[in-house]
Amino acid sequence: MADSRTPDVPSLRLFFALWPDDATRDALDRTGKWLHRHWGGRRMRAETLHITLAFLGTTPADRLDALIGCADGIAAEPFALVLDRPGYWRHNHVGWLGASEAPPPHLALVTALNAALQAGGFPVDARAHVPHVTLLRNTAGGDLPLCRPVSWAVPDFVLVRSRTDPTGAQYEVIRRWLLVHPK
Repeated sequence: MADSRTPDVPSLRLFFALWPDDATRDALDRTGKWLHRHWGGRRMRAETLHITLAFLGTTPADRLDALIGCADGIAAEPFALVLDRPGYWRHNHVGWLGASEAPPPHLALVTALNAALQAGGFPVDARAHVPHVTLLRNTAGGDLPLCRPVSWAVPDFVLVRSRTDPTGAQYEVIRRWLLVHPK
């Protein structure tokens, strides 16, 4: 009797993100420690801190080149982002640090990326983009403590592969795209 099951299609769990440099990552990690003292929960590991621009989730591996092609066509400029607003989402018990005001080049990057992904047949989140870095999971939240703002000079964006193992999520930057000033 022949096996009627379809073979598993190799897939990757992917997302586009802003990836901090070491100094920014250290500042975000310090803020995570500060919020943890106030709210408890589980701190995110410093090496996993980022801002998600577009979450793709499980993607067939044979679509990776098409996905990279979508991002290759993005024209966006570098920008400065100030993360100055701590927040807490009750529905998923996440504590975060976000931008009280997203700079126009950041929003333009997200809009261009989503348009390119949609044109390429990839899923796009219809919700408004909220620039934030998740710092805590499984937190009870509480009053919003004052936090020292984290200034982030953003020169590029990345495509990241996520894998889960017994120690948690492991992230690998697959590709990086420089943001350039228009001429």
